[in-house]
Amino acid sequence: MDLLHTLPGSLMEHFFPAGWDLKKIDACVGDPATIGVRQKWWHRRFEPVPCDSLADFDMMLGHEIALTIRNSREAGEQLALILPVGPMGMYRWAVYFLTEWKIPCDHVHGFNMDEWSDAAGNTLPPSNPGAFQYAMQQAFYGPLGKATVPVRQRCFATRKVLPTYADRIGELRAGGARLAVVFGIGRVCHIAFWEPHFAAEFADAAAWRAQTHRLAAKLHPLTIEQNALTSFKSRTTLVPACANTIGPGLFLGADKIIGGADGTLGRGMMWQGLSLWMTLRHDPSIWIPSSYMPTQPGRLFFLKELAGPLIAECH
Repeated sequence: MDLLHTLPGSLMEHFFPAGWDLKKIDACVGDPATIGVRQKWWHRRFEPVPCDSLADFDMMLGHEIALTIRNSREAGEQLALILPVGPMGMYRWAVYFLTEWKIPCDHVHGFNMDEWSDAAGNTLPPSNPGAFQYAMQQAFYGPLGKATVPVRQRCFATRKVLPTYADRIGELRAGGARLAVVFGIGRVCHIAFWEPHFAAEFADAAAWRAQTHRLAAKLHPLTIEQNALTSFKSRTTLVPACANTIGPGLFLGADKIIGGADGTLGRGMMWQGLSLWMTLRHDPSIWIPSSYMPTQPGRLFFLKELAGPLIAECH
């Protein structure tokens, strides 16, 4: 007795993205010891990195971001850096390492991947504590002090600026810059707020992959509930139903990806275990955006606990 056998006629029957094969998704989950087994579609330089604790996760992910910034500077390169708000704990460590190494960040161009919006793509003012621009200033740009990314090189996913991302990044790359994408994985396997149900709008994967952004994207109910739990202290009524977001035309063009999955809640509870297995084990599908990330070079850091075993445990 499980969801697969009780779904017909239930209130969940038409809840999940139309392109999801729940039986195939369930089959992605395996023995925790095997979660790092390479799949044939993974990039040869893609690597999942297990972390024993949240403290280790934050430090290791922060180190990877700082090292990427340092390496670009030492190579004399400009760096276009797409950044998330979630996870967030790694920014403190990125600041620590960059400060210890005395690395200025004036060669970095930061592009926040998404932002809450209303139905017209208007975003919160940067002074609002729920705004991603506010979060980035508090966690990363501000603490870097005099070594920070210049203000003119910080881009946020507002209605006016987001549509310019592709051209700005294109110009940087034409001049020799590298592109690194830092990301988390959503409950429904979104990257940024590029949701799985968007797939229904496109004739094929090529058309889907060409999309660089979307204003006022309509979020899946599971995305809203994920954020209610992780960012809004369970208060669903505070979570916007829309967001501005980059698309696969940007997050699938990386020279390097730096991913993080830290979605545990304590006492054995979690929200991200299945999403992690889907990302690593489901063959690339436009209905599961995160399944494309292992096709790019880079690393995905994850809490070992998320590997499972993903079995029932009542709390």
